[in-house]
Amino acid sequence: MPPAAAAVVRRAHFAGSCPSPGRRLGRRVDRVSLALPAASPPRVSWEQGSGAPIRERVCAKAGGSFEQDRIGADAASPSPSPQGVEEGSVDFLKILKSANSLIPHVVLGSTVLALLYPPSFTWFTTRYYAPALGFLMFAVGVNSSVKDFIEAIKRPDAIAAGYIGQFIAKPFFGFLFGTLAVTTFNLPTPVGAGIMLVSCVSGAQLSNYATFLTDPHMAPLSIVMTSLSTATAVFVTPTLSYLLIGKKLPVDVVGMMSSIVQIVVAPIAAGLLLNRFLPRLCSAIQPFLPPLSVFVTALCVGSPLAINIKAVLSPYGLSIVFLLFAFHTTSFVAGYHLAGTWFRKSSDVKALQRTISFETGMQSSLLALALANRFFPDPLVGVPPAVSVVLMSLMGFGLVMLWSKKTQV
Repeated sequence: MPPAAAAVVRRAHFAGSCPSPGRRLGRRVDRVSLALPAASPPRVSWEQGSGAPIRERVCAKAGGSFEQDRIGADAASPSPSPQGVEEGSVDFLKILKSANSLIPHVVLGSTVLALLYPPSFTWFTTRYYAPALGFLMFAVGVNSSVKDFIEAIKRPDAIAAGYIGQFIAKPFFGFLFGTLAVTTFNLPTPVGAGIMLVSCVSGAQLSNYATFLTDPHMAPLSIVMTSLSTATAVFVTPTLSYLLIGKKLPVDVVGMMSSIVQIVVAPIAAGLLLNRFLPRLCSAIQPFLPPLSVFVTALCVGSPLAINIKAVLSPYGLSIVFLLFAFHTTSFVAGYHLAGTWFRKSSDVKALQRTISFETGMQSSLLALALANRFFPDPLVGVPPAVSVVLMSLMGFGLVMLWSKKTQV
């Protein structure tokens, strides 16, 4: 071996050497010859996730072999990094949080299943509607904060436009098609009253999710619109119900207001308080709310249709579907054009049109169904809300699929 290619290291100066297994440290080794390339500098590498360099050194072993030892911040052990474990947990949480993306498919699947096999949903009787709706409202409260309201309140003109669509344009269409149901289609009076009741309730929480899928930056504004209509529904819904159908069917205004407070206001307030004062607990349960909400939504869509399947398939069932389809269509269109006229000079007019269209065309039909079952003696009043739950969901998410493709272009 050429002398220039040999590195002679005395034991006394081999400060970082690795002792041979089984040998005592006190035993003297005079010399160790390491055959190293002449132009081989110490290699320095960077390991992902670490800001410290890793130097590789060569350790002499008793058997004449060599092994590379790493020196550096990340040289402790070859065990998986905590970052990898954390990423695995994050992926699992992402799966839970993304469960809401299944809602369009769940709505369609629940509708088909309820039509083909009603017993799959009939066990979820009307007594569970109020708690189910309360859970959905609680989920909205948990995922909201005061900051969301503050940001959206800065656009009072948009909030006013959504409110007009909710409680002026939509009740007008409800009264129109409810009257046509009795006078033109010769349907029973309770059916017309049910259509009017659908038009009197607040906005649907699904409109917030539909807005998020098409225009995510408009989601807080949609939440404020729905929250405002929901909060004021304590007074507005009973009043509209009395004005539109009070002369036709008895309406318990005080009882209806109390029910709305229990089903809507209290759960949302509980969610907001939990988010404000117990953030750790709130963060722990948030990932599980989307899949539970999807499951509850499936029950809320399939159950009303399955329970009222005979009425839906009755001779006047097709007329009810047609009238409600016309009611929702005109509501979607009215909200879209209302925003287009009001905000024609705004830079985000298209996003506002889509948002207010969802707010006007989608309402809490499940709340109308719960109110119909509790305060109206004739079960036919609950048929239009039951059909509206399905139609509203299918039409709303149909628009989501259409508009989301346009926004991606």
